[in-house]
Amino acid sequence: MSRFHKIAEKLEAYGLDAIMVTSAPNRHYAAQFPSSAGVAVVTKDKSFFITDSRYIEAAGKRITGAEIRQSTNQVSATDIVNEIIKAHAIKKLGFEEQYATVAEYNRWQKKLDGVKLVPATKLLMDLRGVKEPEEIDCMIRAQRIAEKALTEALDFIRPGVTEKEISAYLQYRMLCNGAERMSFEPIVVSGVNSSMPHGVPSDKKVENGDFVTMDFGCVYGGYCSDMTRTVAVGYATEEMEQVYHTVLAAQKAGIRASRAGVTGKSIHEAAAKVIADAGYGQYFGHGFGHGVGVEIHEGAGAAPSSDQLLPAGAVISAEPGIYIPGKFGVRIEDVIVLQEDGCTDIMEAPRELMILK
Repeated sequence: MSRFHKIAEKLEAYGLDAIMVTSAPNRHYAAQFPSSAGVAVVTKDKSFFITDSRYIEAAGKRITGAEIRQSTNQVSATDIVNEIIKAHAIKKLGFEEQYATVAEYNRWQKKLDGVKLVPATKLLMDLRGVKEPEEIDCMIRAQRIAEKALTEALDFIRPGVTEKEISAYLQYRMLCNGAERMSFEPIVVSGVNSSMPHGVPSDKKVENGDFVTMDFGCVYGGYCSDMTRTVAVGYATEEMEQVYHTVLAAQKAGIRASRAGVTGKSIHEAAAKVIADAGYGQYFGHGFGHGVGVEIHEGAGAAPSSDQLLPAGAVISAEPGIYIPGKFGVRIEDVIVLQEDGCTDIMEAPRELMILK
């Protein structure tokens, strides 16, 4: 079944005659085709993909389940959408309110004839929240590329190397190993900087006795990987080891609690309790994990506010951390796929504390 057909099957349940897909992530999901421009329109009985001369040939070869239409300087994508609206008697047209700008919305309101624009991002996000086997396969490939880059980077990390240099090396190795691009700008922080969960790589040089936290990932087949490993350089103090093993125990507790049919909040709480019981509760300020897929953050995750039940096929990160200002921080992150009876960790990189000599 094509993704266009899956979307069409959901239209009635969401009170729509059709949906217009304009964002890059959702275009990729629906058409399984990467492009920087284009519009998909899915009606109950037929789907369309509209793009310009830059992508029309490739779209014709790659996209199935939709009629391919070409926009030109004379006939715009909006003109073609209006043709489709008239031909299919569309009255309620879904749009992606989560991605559309105010300017885009105002333009559609002005130029689209005789339709009511209905917020419909939820339809697409609900579908994207349950990964198909081929989507998971792409994510596993992306994970393997990132893991290989980490293995290669471990030989590169030593006293005197800067955070920026480690970040650049990880990106270079991921691209060499087959990545399409990065999932996000890598986070590489060391020593006192590692207490900043989303710190930006700097010119700080790694020193003996530093923790180095690396949060990075890449895209393969349009899908993201995401991983974090914290390593010690030279040696680790007793306090560093205690914090590291607390974070690892918390991650394991959260993973044990992860399965389809539970709330993200309950998963988070299982991990947070381990950290709180060890006396570090005040130093864990973010959620246990977030949804991962076409985007690095998408859909439901595992945070204190995540009250919805997670479905089988959901993919989330597992990334508790402890961050002590002025000292250091530790985060360990894997990616897991939820199932009825538990979850599968798609990461193969070791999680035990590594001390680089």
